[in-house]
Amino acid sequence: MYDLDPSPTLQRARGHAAVDLSATGLQRLYQAGSAKAFLPRVHGATPEVVFLNTAGGLTGGDRFRYALDLGPGARAVATTQTAERAYATTGDQAEMEVALSVGVGAALDWLPQETILYDRAGLRRRTQVALTGDARLLWAETVVLGRAAMGETVAALDFCDRRAVTRDGVPVLIEPVRIDGAVLERRGGAAVLGGARALATVALVAPGAEDAVGGVRAVAPEGVEAAASGWDGKCLVRAVAADGFALRRYVARLLQALRPGPLPRVWQM
Repeated sequence: MYDLDPSPTLQRARGHAAVDLSATGLQRLYQAGSAKAFLPRVHGATPEVVFLNTAGGLTGGDRFRYALDLGPGARAVATTQTAERAYATTGDQAEMEVALSVGVGAALDWLPQETILYDRAGLRRRTQVALTGDARLLWAETVVLGRAAMGETVAALDFCDRRAVTRDGVPVLIEPVRIDGAVLERRGGAAVLGGARALATVALVAPGAEDAVGGVRAVAPEGVEAAASGWDGKCLVRAVAADGFALRRYVARLLQALRPGPLPRVWQM
């Protein structure tokens, strides 16, 4: 008689990709499992680092880690090859860790493409950015609840996104985001999602960054509700929209107002 296990252990994805850059170029590239990192050829002087999840998305039990270390004086633009997708889970949650380190005189543009959350997705993500001295960070993070064009509705979700930026070990920007069933039930409230299905944060953290507020407020938020503020070396923009594409266009215009040069080549507009 065969012993059939009614609850088999399902295979889960694991991945770890890490890149170290100095002012003179690549120092280390590590990748394991379903996480990859590559540096495409670019026309400008600033290298691009592209992280990729070859598993095609995240589901319960998956574990991923991306890491990028910029040495003193280094510059880089880092992004993801496509939108990260979190699919429905039957129990366990997916976990994602992003660890970024930016040395003295270095500058990082961390511009991942959207995170798309599907119905019944479970995702825990933690992003930590350690700045040293006068290091500069430009960061854009966008979350989309399903695909409006496909008529998808997200009725159940467990998403916890903890974002933290420190300078010389001192917290300078802490932004926890939590979207669960209770939030979805009140999604029409102005204090929650206000009926939006896409939300974004764009942050410039650098000496004098508060002076950029006037420029970002001049960017027309077509089809988007947005607000900007600046204080203590930070310029922060938060925006929501009923459609992920409208928000993507707005974020792209914001980034072009805050940084020289084109968007990463893998971004498709």
